[in-house]
Amino acid sequence: MPFHRWTDLPEEVISPHYSTATGGTVTGEVIEVGRYRVARGTGADPHRHPNEQIIYVLEGKLRARVGDEERIVAPGDVIHVPPNVVHEIHALEDAVFLSSKNLVDGKGSRGWSASAPVRR
Repeated sequence: MPFHRWTDLPEEVISPHYSTATGGTVTGEVIEVGRYRVARGTGADPHRHPNEQIIYVLEGKLRARVGDEERIVAPGDVIHVPPNVVHEIHALEDAVFLSSKNLVDGKGSRGWSASAPVRR
């Protein structure tokens, strides 16, 4: 199906073993894009995956760490996560963001539970 509406997609917990993010995901042959929500005080624990990821903040503020670099990000900010780099986000207020990942061996957000979480 080539057309989707975020509000019509199932609201799912994307990676419950390390993240509280919920929302809908559109998955193609080589890329997936999701619109996710995280509540204040929640987020994604340190983890890594072989997918490259780009996160675009739509609402709220997040504390994000990619590798050894940490920042507070807000609407309009973009986070680039290279493949296999440990990263995490924590919501400083209720937040909404778009996440896009390439599929690796046909796997996206839900396919890499073995690679997460990571202890620092």
